[in-house]
Amino acid sequence: MCGIAGYWDLHAYGSAEMLHGYIAGMTQALVLRGPDSGGLWIEAGAGMALGHRRLALRDLSPLGHQPMTSPDGRFVLTYNGEIYNTGELTEFLAQRGVHPRGASDTEIVLLACMTLGVDAALEHLLGMYAFALWDRKERHLVLARDRMGVKPLYWMLDGGRFCFASELKSLRTLEDWRPDINHDALALLLRYGYIPAPHCIWRGAFKLPAAHRLDVDADGRIRLCRYWDPLAVACEGLTRPLPLSSKSEAVYVEELDAILTDAVRRRIVADVPVGAFLSGGIDSSLVTALMQKSSAAPVRTFSIGFEESDYNEAPFAADVARHLGTCHTELYLSVKDARNLIPHLPAIYDEPFADPSQIPTTLLSGLTRRHVITALTGDGGDELFAGYDRYMSCLQQMPDFAPHTPVRTAFAAMLRFLSPHKWDALVRMLPAAIRPRNAGARLHNFADLRLQGSALAFYHRYYMQYWWHPSMLLTTGKAPATIADHTDLEDSLGTSLSLMQYVDIRMYLAEGILTKVDRASMHHSLEARVPLLDTRVFAFAWRIPTTWRVRDGKGKYLLRRLLHNYVPPSLVERPKMGFGIPVGEWLRGPLRPWAEALLEERHLREQDIFHPQSVRFAWERHVSGASNWEYLLWIVLMFQAWHAAASQPPAVSSRDIPAVFV
Repeated sequence: MCGIAGYWDLHAYGSAEMLHGYIAGMTQALVLRGPDSGGLWIEAGAGMALGHRRLALRDLSPLGHQPMTSPDGRFVLTYNGEIYNTGELTEFLAQRGVHPRGASDTEIVLLACMTLGVDAALEHLLGMYAFALWDRKERHLVLARDRMGVKPLYWMLDGGRFCFASELKSLRTLEDWRPDINHDALALLLRYGYIPAPHCIWRGAFKLPAAHRLDVDADGRIRLCRYWDPLAVACEGLTRPLPLSSKSEAVYVEELDAILTDAVRRRIVADVPVGAFLSGGIDSSLVTALMQKSSAAPVRTFSIGFEESDYNEAPFAADVARHLGTCHTELYLSVKDARNLIPHLPAIYDEPFADPSQIPTTLLSGLTRRHVITALTGDGGDELFAGYDRYMSCLQQMPDFAPHTPVRTAFAAMLRFLSPHKWDALVRMLPAAIRPRNAGARLHNFADLRLQGSALAFYHRYYMQYWWHPSMLLTTGKAPATIADHTDLEDSLGTSLSLMQYVDIRMYLAEGILTKVDRASMHHSLEARVPLLDTRVFAFAWRIPTTWRVRDGKGKYLLRRLLHNYVPPSLVERPKMGFGIPVGEWLRGPLRPWAEALLEERHLREQDIFHPQSVRFAWERHVSGASNWEYLLWIVLMFQAWHAAASQPPAVSSRDIPAVFV
């Protein structure tokens, strides 16, 4: 994997030396994404400077060096990613008389864009990527990001310059760029624990959404368009589902096996060692099993455990590893390990990000990188194959979304007449043995539930969001609408289960999970590959009827059936634990001094970002044990830690990077 950056002085006023100074700093800030080598390409007459940091995985020769220029000299590419159908593309190009000099997928992407045009090239690419293609003749720049959003890309238009980079820390090296915090994006962070594209924590900067391209002309005109429509693919699958019959089930398990096996085989191709994250769950166990089936030697697998047994999946991973015959390595995480890592999270994640599993994911990536350079993960299985327990819970709790009746409205108003605090005070009069916890909040939630008008609104409110009303916490800022606010999706996707899956794929998976894994792995210069997010798997998953997605209260039915061909059910069939950590307990214990310092009332008042009384109320309720607000508070704490570290641009070494001037 790699890191890319670009600086375009649209007026071409700057000298080559000035452009070199900007792009060298931007590129060097991405060194962990590409520690093996770096390159710069500068065309002062056009004001364009491109940068690249390389993590060499295929074609380790100089022929894979970037930025890469096309044979005719017209196009220049800086590219981050992996293309898994390079063999087919090489043959396709050869039929048109175009032959690569080396074996890198970078050259294939460049030649495809040169020969077919960007639109047609994007239709053919199977993989994960973010790239920038500079057309010297037309003075036209194209940015593109892969269909599922595995690889990141940020951009900004600031006065007379356009800049882009794999991570925000690269843009922050521009000393004359002093952006303000985007409080609307902060409101999104409080809602979801991440900031969904196209929004960014810095005002004036943006994320390029998944499956989009961005075109920039020399006069600064920008055009953003989607080149692949996941909703259309999902709807097509739902309108022609797999036929149901007892005989066809085995046929479709075999078909899924073939698709996934091919997806895995394509992703273990590398000129460096490859391994896998293994939790012992359905998804990672299946990916590992298919890797082992395709490998002559034992696959290297890695897992992480916790000293708290309630959170520890390491023994299950070890059982699966023994059954499959992998070479397994595990690491146990202590409170001290977490505490030592936490101060580094703002720099690692670059933008405030608040999923506590970012801690074990980062530590697991570090363990894995000691032994291999590339690792396959099981991410995406829960979203594509309906594996989350919350889907079952939501379907069971989901009320009848009929038009509101006067009785329903009056009942909800009665419950909301008293504040949650007053309800709690009343409940405290009950004997301790029958006294419910958080009664006020639960009663208000129940009242709100009665007033939800659609399945999507219900799921969005109760299963996707943390702080429902960010304005209660923030001094300014309002969360913009997201895809989860688009109730018209219900007309396209039909069932509530499909609706929940689709919104999670577009939001939680693309903006949460994939962000977490990318930053954690790239911090350790480890490439993470995601076979379950192959677009052929995506298309197949949407053809699976609901009865084969969920059966007997369990999701991922067809995926489980396939896994049982490789691993006995007794090793993998258990309640889902996830990849969490006991952050609530740690905040009341060893992490409390760290949190207290970030949430100190005077500090909050001086910041003037949060309402101090709201934050302090939540914190004191949590540490007293009266409420369990661990995830809500983790969001505030991660922002506070990021804010403290973001006051200064990142320090960048002055190490020289080879440059080409034209």
